[in-house]
Amino acid sequence: MAALDPDAAQCLVRRAARALARAGLANAYGHCSARLDAHRFVVCAARPMGLIMAGEPGAVVPVTGPLPAGVLGEVRIHQAIYRRRADVGGVVRCLPPRVLSLSTLRRTPRARHGFGAYFAPSPPLWDDPQLIRSDAQAEGVAAALGDARAVVMRGNGAVTVGATLEQAVVHAWYLEDAARVELDVLAAGRSEDEAVLTPEEARLRAIGTGRIYERMWEYLTHGDPE
Repeated sequence: MAALDPDAAQCLVRRAARALARAGLANAYGHCSARLDAHRFVVCAARPMGLIMAGEPGAVVPVTGPLPAGVLGEVRIHQAIYRRRADVGGVVRCLPPRVLSLSTLRRTPRARHGFGAYFAPSPPLWDDPQLIRSDAQAEGVAAALGDARAVVMRGNGAVTVGATLEQAVVHAWYLEDAARVELDVLAAGRSEDEAVLTPEEARLRAIGTGRIYERMWEYLTHGDPE
């Protein structure tokens, strides 16, 4: 994966943070990061993402080693994922409300529609409602994620990843929409196994061509000050 220019990464992280907040995928809590190279990444400023100002710097964090002063404890999750997944260039820690509600039932959304296909057959569940405050916990979340695009944390939101931070943000939006559909299906009293996409249907639908990611990124960042 090519190294990312530090100034460009800082701007990208700020835009992503504000987009997540505007979309209702984060509140006072949550954070996002972009990989700089094999050894470092930039994480957004340690405050509500919707309040991060244009030009406000994030922190440069080592992939391996102690967190720098002032960096939020759960940024350990980003470190653990970047260590395990060379294909990941961006990480989002968010609190999508429908994903969170569904997770309290120890459920994650099934692949029932186009956006849900990206997590087929369903995103894994980290079955622990506690905040991540240790390296061992962070490694557990990263292991639960495996090769998936998202991991849901019971009663505690989700983590999404992508080859770029733009993709990770789009996956956060897709995940919340998949949870919306799942809750609608459950509310209708339909079988949880009814009308789930087949593995082949999901594989064919979860594509990145046709400016799929670019269009959603444009939608989510429209009007951003940077």
